[in-house]
Amino acid sequence: MKRFGAFAIFLAAVAVAAPARALDTQAEHAVLMDAGTGAVLWSKDAETPVPPASMSKLMTLEILFQQLKEGRVNLNSGFNVSENAWSTQGSKSFVMVGSQVKVEDLIRGIIIQSGNDACVVVAEALGGSVEAFARMMNLRAKELDLNESHFVNSDGLPDPPGQLMSAMDLAKLARHLMQAYPEYYHYFGEQAFVFNNIRQPNRNLVLEKFPGADGLKTGHTDLAGYGVTASAVRNGQRLILVLNGLRYPGKNDWRAEQYRGDEAARILGIAFAQFHSYKLFGADDVVARAKVWHGTADDVSLKLGTPLTLTMEDDAKRQLKVAVRYDGPLQAPIAKGQQIATLTISAPGFAAQTRPLYAGEDVPEEGIFGRAIQGLSILFGGKK
Repeated sequence: MKRFGAFAIFLAAVAVAAPARALDTQAEHAVLMDAGTGAVLWSKDAETPVPPASMSKLMTLEILFQQLKEGRVNLNSGFNVSENAWSTQGSKSFVMVGSQVKVEDLIRGIIIQSGNDACVVVAEALGGSVEAFARMMNLRAKELDLNESHFVNSDGLPDPPGQLMSAMDLAKLARHLMQAYPEYYHYFGEQAFVFNNIRQPNRNLVLEKFPGADGLKTGHTDLAGYGVTASAVRNGQRLILVLNGLRYPGKNDWRAEQYRGDEAARILGIAFAQFHSYKLFGADDVVARAKVWHGTADDVSLKLGTPLTLTMEDDAKRQLKVAVRYDGPLQAPIAKGQQIATLTISAPGFAAQTRPLYAGEDVPEEGIFGRAIQGLSILFGGKK
């Protein structure tokens, strides 16, 4: 028969929380993600593929970081600058035609100054051409399950048209960069870069406007509007925020960039005040016990095998409920590590999550004599 155990966890707050402020933005597309768990905490039309402008450079960097990690290039490798790369329009990192530029300088040029020329240098070095590199980007996007993304170039310029990414894909890509390439993530937080005697400040003003911000990338074209993929850490908690489609009246780029940085900092401030991470169970904690039939033990412990930490609003946390379900009683033998139950976590305003539960120990099958005794006990109203 179907059995389930259900119980609730109520975590008392130290103080009464202030009423939650609703997150909203003038950006057309947005997503707030917990970097640790990948949970989406808030979104606004986040699945629609739209022009990402220079935020698509994160995909160019992903492929370059992958090549570095696999040892195919190193930070001191020199990439040739073609006339095609040197003449690329838009934001530049000031590479010189006919020169060789170190990979590390190209990384900084792409991140800090959003150099379109540096992106073309990378594309031609790794793909042979911008078009071939775009095919590499699309193949890699599929491997990373970035299903609302399509690339036609390495820099995000609107010509040729067709470069698309959703806010959700940008958040997922940012999280992947942090987890897969932690040794290169520090470049995103650098405030300035000097190359060819030219000092280039980081265009990501969130770095200076929000304490704890350390990445990642801004973007802007007339078609896309202003966008930013940002991340910040406070008290060990990391959040990822993507905004795209911010519109600013007029052509005053300086004020528009300030507005973009202010808007991202404002939302991050609300988010860190409103959402907190809570550790519910450790990897080896006994979540519950399940009844066992015809076993050497009457029950078996249920464990997650990995720690369970959730990020949610304080109001939701106080009404958190956890239910354990399994088909029981379970029939012995049971092997340690065998999946035998599920854990469901729910709360008002929180998307329910389900996790597998595993046997914490072996429960061998009872011998013939033991089964007979057990059968008699059930028959005469003993063990149920």
